[in-house]
Amino acid sequence: TIPSARAERSSMAAAARFLLRGAVSKASIANVNVGAQSSFGITLLRLSPNCSSKTKTQRRNAAHFTYHPDPVPTEYGPTTKMNLFQSVTSALDNTLASDPTAVIFGEDVAFGGVFRCTVGLRDKYGKDRVFNTPLCEQGIVGFGIGAAVAGATAIAEIQFADYIYPAFDQIVNEAAKYRYRSGNLFDCGNLTIRAPWGCVGHGSLYHSQSPEAFFAHCPGIKVVIPRGPVQCKGLLLSCIADQNPCIFFEPKILYRAAVEQVPTEAYTIPLSQAEVIQEGSDVTLVAWGTQIHVLREVANMAQEKLGVSCELIDLQTILPWDTETVCKSVAKTGRLLISHEAPITGGFAAEISSTVQEQCFLNLEAPIARVCGYDTPFPHIFEPFYIPDKWKCFDAIKKLISY
Repeated sequence: TIPSARAERSSMAAAARFLLRGAVSKASIANVNVGAQSSFGITLLRLSPNCSSKTKTQRRNAAHFTYHPDPVPTEYGPTTKMNLFQSVTSALDNTLASDPTAVIFGEDVAFGGVFRCTVGLRDKYGKDRVFNTPLCEQGIVGFGIGAAVAGATAIAEIQFADYIYPAFDQIVNEAAKYRYRSGNLFDCGNLTIRAPWGCVGHGSLYHSQSPEAFFAHCPGIKVVIPRGPVQCKGLLLSCIADQNPCIFFEPKILYRAAVEQVPTEAYTIPLSQAEVIQEGSDVTLVAWGTQIHVLREVANMAQEKLGVSCELIDLQTILPWDTETVCKSVAKTGRLLISHEAPITGGFAAEISSTVQEQCFLNLEAPIARVCGYDTPFPHIFEPFYIPDKWKCFDAIKKLISY
């Protein structure tokens, strides 16, 4: 009976580990029903006599940066404290209130979405204006194109940017080309596609991707990525108002980590205009989204440890991007570092590098540096080694200065 009991306990432990792995994976990906999944995991642990709910786990820090809010804007009226997902909600609320043709749709948006960006909007504006769709990204964008062509302001949500690929044909071959192929008789310029984007600390290969470079190769659409709540609301409202289809990627790690004083009324921030966040004289740093906050720290480190003055530029719009602001900065500093989370080969940093090399060749004091993700799928437990953190960027600055 002893071998039989051992086998039974071994089987139970194996089953518990298998089921727990699935529960933890689901919890780490979407953070939905966390309490239920956590209690389920503890129950499974108790099934095995060799397991304990007090098992020691290694502590991991989700964020690889420190968020520093922007100054409170004064030009757009009264402000209130919002995190990034609340600034998205505020922008959508402003749009639904002012535009009776506006509709919001996507997977789970009716109850607020997995990141709560549309919470309360269905109750306020009705199920005909904020509604769920089937789990079909191609259908979501296809429907959005049709709605926009018919005259509606269509705001589609793709639940994660990693799952935008089934809609790639609709975006690239239909939405981006609709006006061109009809000789401007028809267009779907009222279409905006939102999607959570970038690494989050535990998203692994299917919930961490940064696919902006795929769409930067496609004339006819605009691609925008904000760095914080104030920019998020203003840029999203600009995308919604723009007469071209826009893809708006939202850094998901900032949904709750980024908190600022955001204007309550509607306002816009111009597209295709980069912002010089910090002026400097020795090195130009270019990034967008989450990586801006990494480079903020790098700029401070360079000043404190090396005496190097860095000029930090937030590109904000990936397509069409602001070449003038970047090249003007590089002509002044003579050095350029570009950083993004996406893989380095074919990443948008390559396009920036090529353009700057062509326009600022005689101004360059060192080869242009790119600090990006590796050419691998986005890893899970090895994410801290994959991301272009401040130490990798700091090392690149030292090489630029000593070249």
